[in-house]
Amino acid sequence: MPFLARLAEPERVELLGLGPRVGYRARTEVIHEHTPSTHVQLVLGGRLMVTAGSPNGYVALLALRRPGDVVGESAALTGQARSATVTTLEQAECVLVGREAFLDFLARRPDAHRKLSALLVERVRAGDRRALELASSGVRERLALLLLDLARAHSEPTDSGLLLTVPLSQQELAGSVGASREAIVRLLAELRRSGVVETARRKVWLRRPEVLSRIAAGAERG
Repeated sequence: MPFLARLAEPERVELLGLGPRVGYRARTEVIHEHTPSTHVQLVLGGRLMVTAGSPNGYVALLALRRPGDVVGESAALTGQARSATVTTLEQAECVLVGREAFLDFLARRPDAHRKLSALLVERVRAGDRRALELASSGVRERLALLLLDLARAHSEPTDSGLLLTVPLSQQELAGSVGASREAIVRLLAELRRSGVVETARRKVWLRRPEVLSRIAAGAERG
């Protein structure tokens, strides 16, 4: 459940009143990795992706954020530099709350602070599960898991199958499953030939999700 949806109405109204509303175009970086923490973003509209880069230039897709979510909260709480970059995937609107104002709000509203702490624990556990998936399955299984996860939260039915409504590039799909872009291109081509998916630029339709479920379980190979 997104952070704003967890708050009681008075908490939510107070928090959203602590900063201005800011609109962003698609593919705009709203938080930059390694920079000092000055604010948090409360997402009102649009979806955003959280990424982190390695010294060799590889960029990993860590998470997606949707309306109601908060981004930049970890650095705000610790006072450390940003650990990731946050980029809009589509046109988005956020409320920008300064770090000190955010911390003051949490001090005044201990129940909201507890809800934020619970959210952070859930995100850590999700990260642990993702690390286990990366370590225990192959790229084909991880791609199938990713497509199914995206379908559960970000899809709509069409005549061509379930359309994933998150506009991720092949490189971003690769970064989400810890693979190279070349491996993802090859796997998507195999899935297209088998009639499991359809693809276009930053679009994927799931035509046979039951096959993806078998692949994710390691029950179908080749």
